[in-house]
Amino acid sequence: MDQLLLPIILIGALVVVMYFSSKKRKKMLADDKAMKDSIVPGTRIMTTSGLHATVTAMADDTVELEIAPGVRTTWIKAAIREVVVPVLDEPLDGFEDDYADLGDDTDSDQTNVDLRKKDLG
Repeated sequence: MDQLLLPIILIGALVVVMYFSSKKRKKMLADDKAMKDSIVPGTRIMTTSGLHATVTAMADDTVELEIAPGVRTTWIKAAIREVVVPVLDEPLDGFEDDYADLGDDTDSDQTNVDLRKKDLG
């Protein structure tokens, strides 16, 4: 009886591991599909090869990406890895307040330093 117990436990453990990995994979596929369905023209994305681009047009299974001003290429949707900057329906509240304290400095070098400091922290 003890000889049969170990294989039964191992098979049971294998079934449990396969169940949870299958469930995790289904969730990942659903999240990926939802991300790709949310992409609209104007969205900044990154491809699986690491290319950052802006979506300019979409078809059933292809997407047109602008990789530089005026340079457009066509990719399959499966090549999209992630959304870098989503398109916002409305502007963020309080965005204007972030730069209101900069004022009208005549010294442009100082303004650039202030902007870099604000971006860094």
